[in-house]
Amino acid sequence: MFYVKVAFPSDCDGGPSEFVGKLMETSIEPMADPTIAEERVAFSVRGLTKVYGTGAAQVHALRGVDLDLHEGELVVLLGPSGSGKSTLLNIMGGLDRATGGTVRFRDNELTACNDRELTTYRRHHVGFIFQFYNLIPSLTARENVALVTELVAEPMPPAEALRIVGLADRMDHFPAQLSGGEQQRVAVARAVAKRPEVLLCDEPTGALDSATGIRVLEALADINQTLRTTTVVITHNAAIAAMADHVIRFADGKVASTETNPTKRKASELSW
Repeated sequence: MFYVKVAFPSDCDGGPSEFVGKLMETSIEPMADPTIAEERVAFSVRGLTKVYGTGAAQVHALRGVDLDLHEGELVVLLGPSGSGKSTLLNIMGGLDRATGGTVRFRDNELTACNDRELTTYRRHHVGFIFQFYNLIPSLTARENVALVTELVAEPMPPAEALRIVGLADRMDHFPAQLSGGEQQRVAVARAVAKRPEVLLCDEPTGALDSATGIRVLEALADINQTLRTTTVVITHNAAIAAMADHVIRFADGKVASTETNPTKRKASELSW
């Protein structure tokens, strides 16, 4: 549908015929469709490079990466081990520094931040989920989640975070009493309890079987949909790409291709 804005003449008082004549002389300005919201860029990456080591031992992990990630999206970064996707995730999360290029989170240039500024960024804006759960064995699920709630001003109650990931009846169990998938969902709840704008997930299903991994992916998809948390999942598992809004394929430290899924599949429909 095409919307227009008509600037009506102020001197039109001579009835319909004069109005039509005036309208023929009036300029018509295109307007944006009011039902379409402007997509806001969460991350903007330009010319990003990362080199480890020196001399003959140099490893070029990233070789001039350019990409934009929009707020509220679920994005899958897909590629084999060594393709640079984890390096990119670490730089976007403020855990590592680039060799060259820029990374912006909204209006903040992360590549220009000092250590204190990156710590503040991680604390208030980012939730991390890794392949290994990193739970404290002597604390219950609820207590593990509660640890991060002390770092932010308006955290989500641990019980609510655990309910979101389907562990309302397991919150007082210790990690050793939980399955691998349940432990990973505790890790997801821990990340979500900070109410971050961004979830960065590094191979969240890499240590799980397919059935258990799908439960974790269902939790991530639900958080993305209900809380509108920008979610980035890196994986080498091509099946996971079907649940994403956008898929970015990596190879040899570069973006090999990008694609949009016209119809996303539910996590419960995936298999590998």
